[in-house]
Amino acid sequence: MASETTRPRPWAGFGWVAVPFLVAPFAILVLPQIASAAGPPLDPPAWAAGPFALLLAAVALLPLVAGRWWHRNRNKGVVAGAVAGAVALFLLTQPGGTAALLHGLEEYASFIVLLTALYVIAGGIVLAGDLPARPRTNTLFLAGGAVLANVIGTTGASMVLIHPVLRTNSARENTRHVPVFFIFVVSNCGGLLTPLGDPPLFLGFLRGVDFFWTARLWPQWLLVNGLVLAVFYVWDRRAYAREREEDRKREADRVHPLRLRGLGLNGPLMAGAVLAVLGKKVVPWFPASELLLAGLAAASWRATPKSLRHANSFSWEPIVEVAVLFLGIFVAMVPALALLGRHGDRLGVTEPWQYFWLTGLLSSGLDNAPTYVTTAELGAVVARADGLGGLAATAPAVLAAVSCGAVFMGANSYIGNGPNFMVKAIAEKAGYRMPSFFGYVVYAAAVLGPVFVLVTVLFFRKA
Repeated sequence: MASETTRPRPWAGFGWVAVPFLVAPFAILVLPQIASAAGPPLDPPAWAAGPFALLLAAVALLPLVAGRWWHRNRNKGVVAGAVAGAVALFLLTQPGGTAALLHGLEEYASFIVLLTALYVIAGGIVLAGDLPARPRTNTLFLAGGAVLANVIGTTGASMVLIHPVLRTNSARENTRHVPVFFIFVVSNCGGLLTPLGDPPLFLGFLRGVDFFWTARLWPQWLLVNGLVLAVFYVWDRRAYAREREEDRKREADRVHPLRLRGLGLNGPLMAGAVLAVLGKKVVPWFPASELLLAGLAAASWRATPKSLRHANSFSWEPIVEVAVLFLGIFVAMVPALALLGRHGDRLGVTEPWQYFWLTGLLSSGLDNAPTYVTTAELGAVVARADGLGGLAATAPAVLAAVSCGAVFMGANSYIGNGPNFMVKAIAEKAGYRMPSFFGYVVYAAAVLGPVFVLVTVLFFRKA
């Protein structure tokens, strides 16, 4: 926890390993044109996807077999950097590999700059106070986050609400499920209705999908979030009934009305971040939007009173963890996505339900933003549509399936969507015991799996 007089340092406890991760997002700012240079498309061998699978295995297994060693971000950086370095060297030797690598790094830079800006700005907005940690209160928190996610994104909503949710429930004992359902709803499923809600939809907006097109997905949004919130309410009621009487009394004694602090400064900065994201449609030149976002984050960092960040228990560790792991993921998945793009038409995917599950299952292991683009482009090719805008007009059921699969099933694992890991890290720092990688996957399969089957039957059985 940061003190009142000392600002937390992003490189603290990270050492020299921080250098490539701090430099990488900005090193390619001077090479934006190279990233889109003309050349042959990358056509890697099948084994080139092996390092990506190895990295996923490391993320899943090392916390179980070497938990203390893996806990340090420096060691995560060693593993992610080794895998990313090996894949980068391979790509530099392949026709079309350099352009593909630089394009992947450009997407990583946009991704991490956006997440960092939202993390820093939202970290200066304090929802102070402490409400009764009852099931109805927690359910309303999550429902409000599902709506807010469509305005400031799943990352912004997660960062604004996770601290008050954790603080509200800190006096209870049976709360392990609370941050897990928070990831399900606020960090993922809630952000379906606007391109601002989740990165995959924003990429679709940049590629020609109308801004208000995703609003037509409100029946899917309402069904999924309504069912998950209902399951959460029942689960939390059972958990609350098991609380000891002294814990309930201690929790009741801490209740204080909610009030917003820091919104006068960081509210306009958050609005500026939203406009910077929308501005990519008008000024697509990289890195104009990214530089503006970095400037807004810097302004928030310098102008926000340290006491507000102290009240939010602000720490750089969660965003550094995301930056480290996702640099490895974005580089290592370049060959995997190229293989899917080159050979995806051989999969025989033609029906909306197939696109829903293909996009969703890939989004569970790959980051859901590039997965959305790859499967949506595959749908456009199969439907003989002119890009994603044409797909929205000629085969809207396919694009709806891709959109829902990417947004909803990004909740299936910690690496499916950027906010997932941040919420996990913040909850652990606050003293909550989070499930392991596989434990979380079991949670998601048990809660979300039946909901996704129902979505398939009701919305995506046929075109």
